[in-house]
Amino acid sequence: MKPLRRMLFVAVLLALGSAAFAQSDAQKSFDQLKTLAGSWTGLVSTVPPQADIEGKPMQVTLRTASMGHTLMHEATGSGRPDDPITMIVVDGDRLLLTHYCDANNRPRMQGKMSPDGKTVEFDFLDVTGNLQYGHMQHAKFTMIDADHHIEEWTYLRPGDKPVVAHFDLQRAK
Repeated sequence: MKPLRRMLFVAVLLALGSAAFAQSDAQKSFDQLKTLAGSWTGLVSTVPPQADIEGKPMQVTLRTASMGHTLMHEATGSGRPDDPITMIVVDGDRLLLTHYCDANNRPRMQGKMSPDGKTVEFDFLDVTGNLQYGHMQHAKFTMIDADHHIEEWTYLRPGDKPVVAHFDLQRAK
């Protein structure tokens, strides 16, 4: 009987060890997003069209921070004074995005990876700060290959009027 107990004990230890090292879906999504670290350039298109940014160049920088526990996203557009910062972290079993918006607010969103592992989509959770001009409502990152990804950011203007900005980005060499 003792050998059977030993085998059961070893099996339980192995199962617990495997569970301890299994990555959460949030961590897998975060690790996928971290592959985007670097400098990116591309053009912006918007729906409905926004004359101040439509067709203009966009520069995006993504970098890991806080010993790899945070992904920082910074976007600047040609001829615009804005410079929004977005921070993405894993918080327990959730992938969270906080957008530090030029509209002086901070929306938070929760992310989830698509079944094919190529897209991480963030849905609105809450917002703090000034809502006079609206707030970011949704974000989506689609990885095409190592040197190409697409970002879609949905801004909700007052009166629940969305503007979707589509960034088709190539890795800067």
